[in-house]
Amino acid sequence: MADIHDAQTALGDVAARTLANATKTRPMMPTITPRWLPHLLNWVPVEAGIYRVNKVKDASKVIVDCSARDERELPATYVDYEEWGREYMLSAVNTVLDVHSRVADLYSSPFDQTGEQLRLIVETIKERQEGELINNKEYGLLNNVAKDQRIKTRSGAPTPDDLDELLTRVWKEPGFFLAHPKAIAAFGRECTRRGVPPPTISLFGSQFITWRGVPLIPCDKINVDKNNKTSIILLRTGESRQGVVGLYQPNLQGEQSPGLSVRFMGINHKAIASYLVSLYCSLAVLTDDALAVLDDVAVDKYHEYK
Repeated sequence: MADIHDAQTALGDVAARTLANATKTRPMMPTITPRWLPHLLNWVPVEAGIYRVNKVKDASKVIVDCSARDERELPATYVDYEEWGREYMLSAVNTVLDVHSRVADLYSSPFDQTGEQLRLIVETIKERQEGELINNKEYGLLNNVAKDQRIKTRSGAPTPDDLDELLTRVWKEPGFFLAHPKAIAAFGRECTRRGVPPPTISLFGSQFITWRGVPLIPCDKINVDKNNKTSIILLRTGESRQGVVGLYQPNLQGEQSPGLSVRFMGINHKAIASYLVSLYCSLAVLTDDALAVLDDVAVDKYHEYK
């Protein structure tokens, strides 16, 4: 005979769960990042998807004079323009979302299935947008650096001296450094080694380290190659400061946010509803000294402290 103390005397967990509802989260996606670069850029609306950057043909020929107390003749001058400035065309990041009407109808509590699908698609498109702003072969930051604005590290690891040199290239109101998190960590190690820990500031409710008062913004879209080398970007932003600006198409049909639209495409004979998700954007560097890059940044150098 079984001992009475071995018999179950209360409702068990497995059976109890048949009457309980689990508290659910909305779908999580590990590829979602803060995407600081689009937040920190100034965005300019464009007409017909084209943005032209016009420049002074030769600024050195513009002559002015600090007049003495005499009647000397004043210089005559004018400002010439390049005949045809560079034109930037907006590019599109697109996808089509398919949702079966049965799924949308039956399984939309507590979270709307179509809404959550669209939310995650939009997040993915915005992640791709940030990557294109940095790496696009036509307009990406890393592919639009003037030759004399690209420098290399002195010893591999990013040192305070290297970032100071970068600041000499973008000294007119520098906005922020942009670097892979591993590059920022490597810079922090070099600062620690030299006994100059960088101060931090708070932006958007998050903490960032700074150098010479300029924040280092993390971004995982800057590639770290197989040799553990990467780049650090420094830029000035804003049209009024002749910096770097983001470009977008305003007043889109089905606009959800600047440059982003979601349009219903209908339901086919298989009861699948389709939605076209499009984001139109580009980026323009208004003057050469608005952007500089530190190359050959090693992120795998560590030190022993005794």
